[in-house]
Amino acid sequence: MRKGPVEWPTVALIFLCYAVWLLGLTVAASIWLPLGMLAVAISIALHASLQHEIIHGHPFPIQRLNEAFVFPALNLVIPFERFRDTHLAHHRDANLTDPYDDPESNFLSNRDWEALPSWARSVLRFNNTLLGRLLVGPFISQIAFLRGEVRLLRGGETAVLRGWALHGVGVGLVLWVVHSVGAMPFWAYLIAAYLALSILKIRTFLEHRAHDKYRGRSVIIEDRGILAFLFLNNNFHALHHMHPSVAWYDLPVLYARTKARVLTCNEGYVYRSYGQIFRAYFLRAKDEVVHPLWHRD
Repeated sequence: MRKGPVEWPTVALIFLCYAVWLLGLTVAASIWLPLGMLAVAISIALHASLQHEIIHGHPFPIQRLNEAFVFPALNLVIPFERFRDTHLAHHRDANLTDPYDDPESNFLSNRDWEALPSWARSVLRFNNTLLGRLLVGPFISQIAFLRGEVRLLRGGETAVLRGWALHGVGVGLVLWVVHSVGAMPFWAYLIAAYLALSILKIRTFLEHRAHDKYRGRSVIIEDRGILAFLFLNNNFHALHHMHPSVAWYDLPVLYARTKARVLTCNEGYVYRSYGQIFRAYFLRAKDEVVHPLWHRD
């Protein structure tokens, strides 16, 4: 649904995101440090959503130009090229939620679960509540991600090495800006970055479920509030998996037009709002850690 050669709403949002980030580092942080940290956290979360948008070919027809706009590693810990490659692998819908073949799965196989010590199982059970996902989810995800990256590096994957090398350049650029022009100490920036990753965990908390039909594994959350904006309408997630090239600002219109078909396709996996999700799962796990339908030996 590209409106023309350039999707200007996305371009404008990219510049707005960096402007809020810089204002958070400087003016807001000098007025009141928590205000600056909040502005930086929001801009980092939005930046991650923009990276997701760029991965799917927006806003320019030239993909290298798209990627150049979101190259700086504002969150410090996730290389853009590795996010790109793993997310595109995630879009192989037949593998959704697979503990091994879906890079974004939160499930474990029974074999891996049984191999964990009891304290680790307790942590992962807590992580399956929304509160746990907010508090420890970014740390757990990063550890799992790094373990996978180390395995790939040991296997000689040059794309992984390239991704991390470029990430080092991006981190260096971000740290230079924080140190040179910012009024925010480094420890405060680290907290803001972690907060941003926690915000993103709200989006991914129940984004996918275990279901015997892969078309029934992706959620629709009919929210149009601040979180939906920060996630660039990726809460219409089943629709995004059906039409990954549709721009973020077209998703609500497309959903309104095709709602009945979408909800039939995803087997009625739908929530009204993020408020409903917080009320239902803030202190209660929605899923077990072990994938209930996965039976590979």
